Amino acid sequence: MRWSLYLTGVVVSGFGTTAMWLVSGIWVKSLTGSDSLAALASFALWAPVLAGPLLGTLADRVRRRPLLVVLNLAMAVLLPLLLWVESADRVWLLFAVLVLYGAQGSVHDAAEQALVATVVDEKRLGTFNGLRMTANESMKLIAPLVAAGLFARYGGGPVALLDAASFAVAAGVFALMPVREARPTRPETRSWWRETAEGVRLLRASPVLRPLVATGAFTMLLAGVNGAAIYAVVDEGLGHAPAYAGVLYAVQGVGSVLAGLVTGPLLRRIPERALAAAGLALFAVAVGVRGALPYEAVALAASAVIGLGLPWVLVAVMTAVQREAPAEAVGRMAATANTLVMAPNALAIALGAGLVAVTTPHVLLPLVAVAGVVWALGFATRALREPTPVPPTS
Repeated sequence: MRWSLYLTGVVVSGFGTTAMWLVSGIWVKSLTGSDSLAALASFALWAPVLAGPLLGTLADRVRRRPLLVVLNLAMAVLLPLLLWVESADRVWLLFAVLVLYGAQGSVHDAAEQALVATVVDEKRLGTFNGLRMTANESMKLIAPLVAAGLFARYGGGPVALLDAASFAVAAGVFALMPVREARPTRPETRSWWRETAEGVRLLRASPVLRPLVATGAFTMLLAGVNGAAIYAVVDEGLGHAPAYAGVLYAVQGVGSVLAGLVTGPLLRRIPERALAAAGLALFAVAVGVRGALPYEAVALAASAVIGLGLPWVLVAVMTAVQREAPAEAVGRMAATANTLVMAPNALAIALGAGLVAVTTPHVLLPLVAVAGVVWALGFATRALREPTPVPPTS
C-alpha cells in the first residue's frame, strides 16, 4: 500500500512539473518576444542542479517523508504567485519562482532517493526505480498536450494553478504513506560545507559508484549533443517541419515507459554496471543510425531505442547509489551523483548547437555513436576484469 501511494505521488507531481517545465519558456516568449529570455527560463530551472551536493545535505539532516510533504506544500503555496505575471515587466517574478522550483526539485529528488534506499528492500530497488521511471515517463506523454492546450486558451496562470494543485495532492499522498523513519543521527559537525564535502568524498572513493557516475555523465553529454541536433535531423534528414520533433520525442517516451517496466527483471539478473553499459551502447547505436539513415521508419524505430537505452543508464546509477551509500549519507551522495550526471547535458546542448552550425547530423551523430560504443565497450571490459557482485534475487 505504501508504495502504491508513493508512486501515486510521483505521478501527480510529475504531471504538474512536466506541464510547468513545458510552459515556462513559452510564457516568457509570449510576454517578451525574446528567444534568449525564453531560453533562460530553462536555464533557471536547471541552474540549481549545480548546487545539488549542497542542497542534498538537507535530505540527510531531517526525516525524509516529512521533508517531502513540506517541499510539496511550499510549491503549492508559491506557484499561485505566478497569476500576477501578466506583462513583460513582471517576468522577473516568473524567473524567481523557476529558480526556487529547480532548487526544490534538487532537494526533493535527494529526499526521495534517500527514503527509497532506507525503506525498500535492496532486492526490490531495481524494480521500484524502474516503476518510478515508468510513472514519470508516462506523464511526459500526457502533460505536454494538456499544458499546451491550457496555455493556448487561457494563458500561463491556469497551468501554474494546475501545477500547484498537483503539488498539494502529492503532499497529501506523501503524508498518508505509512512509513516509519528513525530520526537521522546528529552529525559530529554541524558544518553544512563539511557534510556536503563528505558526501562528495564518499562518492569519489567508491570503486563501484565512481565509474558508474562517470558513465552516466558521459551518456548525458552525448544526449545533449543528440538533443541539439534533433531539429537538424527533422529538417535536413526527414524533410519535416520542426513540430515533427514532438512525434520523435513521443515515440522516445514510449521506449522509456518500456524501459522502466523491464529494468527490474534485468537488475535481478545482471549488475548495475552491465545494465549501464548495455543502455549506453543501445542509445549510441540508435543515435548514429537515426543520423546516418534519413528515413522516417528508421527515425521512429531509433527514437524508441533511444528511449529504451537512456533510462537504463540513469536507473543503474540511481539504484547503485541507493545500494552502496551509507544510510546517513544517501541524500548527499544521490544529489552529488545527480549533479555530476545531469550537468554535462546542459553544457552539451550549447556545444551541440555550435557543432550543428558547422556540420550535418549525418556526420555528427555517427561520431556520437562511435564515442558512445567505445566508452560502453571500455566500461564493460574494465568491469569484467573486476569481481562481479552477485545481483540480488527475489
